[in-house]
Amino acid sequence: MRAALLIVDVQEVLVPLVWRGEELADRVASLAREARRAGVPVVALRQVGPGGTEFDPDSPGARISARLRLEPTDVVVDKTATDAFYRTDLAALLAERDVDTVVLTGLATDYCVDATARSALNHGLDVVLVSDGHSPAADGDPEAGLTAEQVVDRHNRLLSTAVHPGGTVRLVPAAQVAFGP
Repeated sequence: MRAALLIVDVQEVLVPLVWRGEELADRVASLAREARRAGVPVVALRQVGPGGTEFDPDSPGARISARLRLEPTDVVVDKTATDAFYRTDLAALLAERDVDTVVLTGLATDYCVDATARSALNHGLDVVLVSDGHSPAADGDPEAGLTAEQVVDRHNRLLSTAVHPGGTVRLVPAAQVAFGP
């Protein structure tokens, strides 16, 4: 297995809006430290949008959360869609590094994490979904009557049972993610 840690949209504007955002950012930062120690690439994905919006690439809120403590060796990939592979160089970047497995974390569970997990499968990659490494909006999905915790549980179940010829999704809690042999 040749892995990369993918951190989806853990940005200054979003961390305060999601369920247990600061706790999640700290957990992801710990995973990033472990990945670096093992020589595993760390890729932070950043949602960007038009000028004058909260996702304006030059706005402070669009920055990757300082809690992650990104290193100069980490790669930041800007994206404009929920799917981190859509019109980005993410697939090429992973292929250049011979990555066959992505360890997936980030925001938001029911949007960009879900779309990126499914797209990774479409790109022939295996996915290790950090089961406690992603969060939805703080209020969950009120229209569906789901708390934030229920949204996480539902997506963990749905993604881990998806049948796809391109790859597999395996759930692993952050404390059990192993980057090295």
